[in-house]
Amino acid sequence: MACTCEVIGLACVVALILSISAKAPYQMRMCIVLVGAGAIVMVCIPFMILRPRDYRNGLVPSWCFLKLCKLMGISMEVRGVENVKREHGSVVLMNHQSALDLCVLAYLWPVIGRPTVVAKKEILYMPFFGVGAWLWGTLYINRSRKSDSINSLQKEAVAIKERNCKILVFPEGTRNSKDTLLPFKKGSFHIALQSKCTIQPVVISKYSFFDEEKKAFRPGHALINILPEISTEGYEKEDMDKLIEVCRSTMQQEYTRLSKEAQSLALSKAGKKLS
Repeated sequence: MACTCEVIGLACVVALILSISAKAPYQMRMCIVLVGAGAIVMVCIPFMILRPRDYRNGLVPSWCFLKLCKLMGISMEVRGVENVKREHGSVVLMNHQSALDLCVLAYLWPVIGRPTVVAKKEILYMPFFGVGAWLWGTLYINRSRKSDSINSLQKEAVAIKERNCKILVFPEGTRNSKDTLLPFKKGSFHIALQSKCTIQPVVISKYSFFDEEKKAFRPGHALINILPEISTEGYEKEDMDKLIEVCRSTMQQEYTRLSKEAQSLALSKAGKKLS
């Protein structure tokens, strides 16, 4: 335990140093994010084992990870919390940009209801983090085996009905930092239609401070907006493409607007520092 605390302490010290310099190497800052997340989860695992597959296991790791992100100069603002209806379950759709979406999940975890995440099975094998994520309820799916994916998604449909779960999904299916959202996969919409639940779009502004292609990673601020629920009432399986288009167009419009606002806030903040 003492050794673990030393690891976390060292990670926080390095994060503090990196937060001072916006020119710190991209690889080093990403290493701090990923190693820090693993170290935090490693400390929490012994306590999470006491109540496996419980969303509350994610609360402490989320709080700790937020502190780590803030030390690195990453902050986010959550809007639209009033749109969250805790009395029933729903499918929560989010745009997927990078590994920094871990920070988004940390901000959403305490406010979204009873969350669980759908993720690719490969994440299960990440040291410490994969097991920890399983303990707080993450559903791992094997994309290469369609039958396994369908069975897993059917279980989530039952969880929405019986336990009012919020199933957090990245419908694009892969990371995308472009100005236009990728076409949405159908898996999350199968869940929504099967369970007859609502769909809750959550839009995250573009990370103007982060560019994976150019290996740029500076301190910065992002906006998260929880939009009003979209009802699936009246939609059948045959209408899935129409439902997908409604959700995607709603999120695309907000993504464009929110990204412009976030960029404007960043420029305004930079201007104040120079003045």
